[in-house]
Amino acid sequence: MKITSLEPARCLPVPDAGFGALLTERGNLPLESVDVAADISGLIAGVEVTQGFRNPFDVTLEATYVFPLPDRAAVTGFRMEADDRVIEGVLKERAQARADYDRALSEGRRAAIAEEDRPDVFTIRVGNILPGERVSVRLTMSQPLPYEDGAATFRFPLVVAPRYIPGSPLDGPPAGDGAAPDTDAVPDASRISPPVLLPGFPDPVRLSLRASVDAAGLELRELAASLHVVEEEGGTVRLRPGERLDRDFILRLSFDTSTSLQLDGPAEQGGTFALTVVPPPVQATRVPRDLVLLLDRSGSMGGWKMVAARRAAARIVDTLTELDRFAVLTFDSVVEEAYEGLVEASDRNRYRAVEHLARVDARGGTELLEPLRRAVALLGAGTERERVVVLVTDGQVGNEDQILEQAGGALSAMRVHTVGIDRAVNAGFLGRLAGLGAGRCELVESEDRLDTAMEQIHRRIGAPLVTDLSLKGLDVEPDTVSHLGSIFPGVPLRVYGRFRAGSSLTVRGMAADRPWEEQVAGVAVDNPAIRAVWARAHLRELEDRYAMGEHDLESRIVRTSLEYGVLCRFTAYVAIDTRQVAEGGPEHRVIQPVEPPSGWEMPRTAPMMGFTAQAAVMAAGPPSPPRMRVPDPGLGLTGQDPGLSSGARDAFASRALPAPFAPGGRLRKRAGKSPGLGHPLEAVRPQLVAELERLKAQPVPSLMYLADLGSRLAALAAYLGGNERLESLARELESAERPGTDAQALHDRAVEVLTALVGPGDPGGRAAEPGDPGGSATGPAGPAGRATEPGDPRPGRRRPFWKRG
Repeated sequence: MKITSLEPARCLPVPDAGFGALLTERGNLPLESVDVAADISGLIAGVEVTQGFRNPFDVTLEATYVFPLPDRAAVTGFRMEADDRVIEGVLKERAQARADYDRALSEGRRAAIAEEDRPDVFTIRVGNILPGERVSVRLTMSQPLPYEDGAATFRFPLVVAPRYIPGSPLDGPPAGDGAAPDTDAVPDASRISPPVLLPGFPDPVRLSLRASVDAAGLELRELAASLHVVEEEGGTVRLRPGERLDRDFILRLSFDTSTSLQLDGPAEQGGTFALTVVPPPVQATRVPRDLVLLLDRSGSMGGWKMVAARRAAARIVDTLTELDRFAVLTFDSVVEEAYEGLVEASDRNRYRAVEHLARVDARGGTELLEPLRRAVALLGAGTERERVVVLVTDGQVGNEDQILEQAGGALSAMRVHTVGIDRAVNAGFLGRLAGLGAGRCELVESEDRLDTAMEQIHRRIGAPLVTDLSLKGLDVEPDTVSHLGSIFPGVPLRVYGRFRAGSSLTVRGMAADRPWEEQVAGVAVDNPAIRAVWARAHLRELEDRYAMGEHDLESRIVRTSLEYGVLCRFTAYVAIDTRQVAEGGPEHRVIQPVEPPSGWEMPRTAPMMGFTAQAAVMAAGPPSPPRMRVPDPGLGLTGQDPGLSSGARDAFASRALPAPFAPGGRLRKRAGKSPGLGHPLEAVRPQLVAELERLKAQPVPSLMYLADLGSRLAALAAYLGGNERLESLARELESAERPGTDAQALHDRAVEVLTALVGPGDPGGRAAEPGDPGGSATGPAGPAGRATEPGDPRPGRRRPFWKRG
């Protein structure tokens, strides 16, 4: 092999580049630009998001991008533009949309698909992009703006932060292309865990954002951006060029609102209504409370977030009176209690609780389900005291559905307040939790906002102004009104629903132990955004009920989504070109890595070799020399604590998790299992299965891939304390880049050895995994025409919607 020396002047380092960052004139990542254009009118924003992709490779490409959108945004349109052609997307049932997309790619046509994986996490795939070609996709949506204390907030998230993935890795092919393995607690973890760019990577994406503001006839007193530098001109705010997609964009608009009832449809024929009720001038009645405060102390809370969380938690303790009882629980991988059970909120106990909170520091993983269960057990049932749960966290967990299924029912009988602290907060999940318990979700995005946010928290953690709300007057369609909740100080009530007839309604409730009501006359409007916002809120409530066990709602969710043209988790937008541009499917696939979230204490050193949470283990001894390779699917940090499952975490030695995610150099572990040398082969079987499946998917892989595989298998062997067959195969693979190596023979050898190591049977042809509701879209049909998983003893059970198609 001929090695050509390069002059130093031709190899200048990129300023501030992280370890392993490479730069080429053509680039090596497909996402070129993201453009956000928002038109804000009153308390609703119409938004268009355009993503520009370019194929920098010499073969056809499929690009995947996992990205966030506002959790309450109603996506109502999708379009693909390429080669002067415009293809409008069609909303279909998710499995059907996927089948149409895959068929189009196999026929050599361009196609794009948009799917929702969480209320605020979406995935776009664009396939058969020709070499050097640019393709853009556009999403159209309507977004309601929360309004509190005289200001509306336009929050637009720009990065999916790494999320903690609990549970044990599942066998079989992953549901997506992300960095974290699917687990029994998060069966779609690989769909919500994009790889993360190394710190210092040169600006990979051009970001532009514009927001035009119309206060809808009201006096606009102030516009203020919280986390970005903006330019304002004539009611339009623009983001300064050069900003990165690493934190939420937050714009606050100060103006006064008023009680109103908007009717989008004739009073005699019905339609959609939007109700806004300003809090009445009444004094809240305090009743004795039992309050459980949960403080997240996991690794992702390090730095300013932990300081802010401690201060917020202490402020919440200060809201208590001698009439109250409380408990303080801090949690990461374990739960610690400041006291045993509930104690009286005396001065002494509150002081001791604040002292305890002051000593809390970030560590471990975000095991949220157990502290919520503990809170429910502490608060019990059948008490006359108000039961309150307050959660202070960044919300970066992947098992939202599991939490709702196992704790949602009990939490809905209590008042749940959430305090989200992050610049890329998981607002969707925290809002879902607060909505369950008729509570409030307060978001703190910076230290500068902390004092203001804590004042709001202090006011709203107390008793609401009006409870037991109901609506009278309009002929409302059953089961279409969004959750009423309660009215809190400074926070207008916002309600959406469908009505058959009527022109006014009356809001009733209890305020200060007395009946309260307000009659609101309707105003006819022609605003399709109201219908879209209602449909999104209604679908989200149905999806939450589905997650909590009402699986018979699936057909209703799909029907509602398609009828009102609003994307949800059970549907997908697909845009397919009619013209053939390639011989077959894409020859190369890349998942776009995302920025490290701003304000996170990312690892101070990069891992010494490329790895994913599913298939990499660092040796307990001295690390191997680093291997430089082209960033495909991305130069990513994919093994950080927030995205690791507890099962994958057991497979990592301390070097795989630099500080602060492994405080003191110790590896966090599950009870009853101590990582180290001398493990049985079964301990790494999920990793071997994953490597085997990836190998089978590449009939003739590159020699570089085989060499990298060898280094990963060597690390697995070292973790096991030695395995002769694995070590022998690793040595063969690590020599793959020597001249004259037969890639096909080495590939076949690796498949043979790994197949023998993982045991009999095809690892891909597994039975249904834990938490998997059942069948395969390609399996034999069960009762009622439902497809079932081969070998599944539960006939008629369908596979999860994210795995169909």
